[in-house]
Amino acid sequence: MPLSRRDFLRSAASLAAAALPFPRVWAQPKFARYPFTLGIASGYPSAEGIVLWTRLAPQPHAGGGMPEAAVEVAWEVAADEAFRDIVRRGKALADPQWAHSIHAEVAGLAPARPYFYRFHAGGATSPVGRTRTAPAAGTAVERMRFAFASCQQYEQGFYVAYRHMAAEELDLVIHLGDYIYESSWGREHVRAHDAGEPYTLADYRNRYALYKSDEDLKAAHAAAPWIVTWDDHEVDNDYAADRSQDLDPPAEFLARRAAAYRAYYEHMPLPAHMQPRGPDMRIYTSAGFGALAAFYVLDDRQYRSHQVCTRPGRGGSNTVAAADCPERLDPKLTLLGERQEQWLYEGLARSRARWNVVAQQTLMAQVDRTPGAGQSFWTDGWDGYPRARERLLGTIAGNRVANPVVIGGDVHMFVVADLKTHFDEPKAPVVATEFVTTSITSQGMSQKRLESWREDNPHIRFANSTRRGYTTMDLTANRAVARLRAVADVRDPSSPARTLATYTVEDGRPGAQRGD
Repeated sequence: MPLSRRDFLRSAASLAAAALPFPRVWAQPKFARYPFTLGIASGYPSAEGIVLWTRLAPQPHAGGGMPEAAVEVAWEVAADEAFRDIVRRGKALADPQWAHSIHAEVAGLAPARPYFYRFHAGGATSPVGRTRTAPAAGTAVERMRFAFASCQQYEQGFYVAYRHMAAEELDLVIHLGDYIYESSWGREHVRAHDAGEPYTLADYRNRYALYKSDEDLKAAHAAAPWIVTWDDHEVDNDYAADRSQDLDPPAEFLARRAAAYRAYYEHMPLPAHMQPRGPDMRIYTSAGFGALAAFYVLDDRQYRSHQVCTRPGRGGSNTVAAADCPERLDPKLTLLGERQEQWLYEGLARSRARWNVVAQQTLMAQVDRTPGAGQSFWTDGWDGYPRARERLLGTIAGNRVANPVVIGGDVHMFVVADLKTHFDEPKAPVVATEFVTTSITSQGMSQKRLESWREDNPHIRFANSTRRGYTTMDLTANRAVARLRAVADVRDPSSPARTLATYTVEDGRPGAQRGD
């Protein structure tokens, strides 16, 4: 439903009120209930620092249950889990204008080592989290292991995949979007959203509180540092820049986007420089891991061109015959926006890392969805912006970027693919390797339908839509090994997980090979 004028004005007013300073500090807080109900998290590791996050929410599903006053929160970082060797400590104000969340930026740590952290407020102590700093820039690193995940529709399954992820020994977790879902959809729900679709800041805060109340998700956050980006469902399905799929008036939709972005910041371990300003929030960034790896984390929603060849009266995605939609080939169309594109190209051209990982939301490889003669494409992903994809892959090839690996999510399936500048030319060289992880819970398309496309897309090495889970990747100087980790049944909160398939990319040879 589009916002009514009254709802729009209420949303805008709530955001304006939230931006006002709150000078009053609750000097001696005493909580009637435990305040760390949403857990703790760390993120954005550097060689000497980390971001630590928590939010005080004794009544998480009712707006947090906190007074309109700031609360002083103490944090500690230790070299050991028992906190006998505390190396850094400090205090921060949990401000009501940011839903009493904390984003403590800790500096002065040693590179490439684990640390433990916790928070104290009003006589209560948070759980203990484990994090890790990155190796210093340019230093030799033997190995790193990271996981990536996306798409965790709360109603469609339990987050058992995160319980297995938390047990992995990871240096980093990258979340590629759809951390929450604004809408209820799918079949055979195992649990329910506790409210309708969010539109206001209060709505989005409560939706994050529901998702973050899951114990397995909290465990995964507490086990390793995270880097995050969003996709569409953090705001509205299939949105593009200032256009919603329902074609709401742009001013109304931007008010909703401002609420959604603010709630996202309040619930993620993001650095302060990513704090949103109304409906604008720069989230794309880069991160290094010694001389071994460089990560480029992208935003494909905020700056993208509107989708072309949409359905009558709708925005968002469509599946169109190539011959019926020449607008798709317009070189002016962009998924990332001109400024982000140039930032990415310049970063890749300068990189001296052994592995260059482009972390973005969706499937980059071309997928022709018409078996046999003719072609058709889904317009909400890179197939809706093919000239932008050619620019990116052409830049990678032209600059001879070392070992480019693209990771993605969104499409609710595991995919391993060869990336080319021209997919319709069988002899075109492979310039990069792509790994798309399946969803944590969100339901996928029919495997039979997927198989009907295989002959028309020979660059797709592997595709499986039947399983939910995540992907891990081990990087060494000589190779990258991806393990596609599949949960047996997300309807079972104690479900086992197994490695569905393993693929290896050798140093200097783009394209994945089955096995390790």
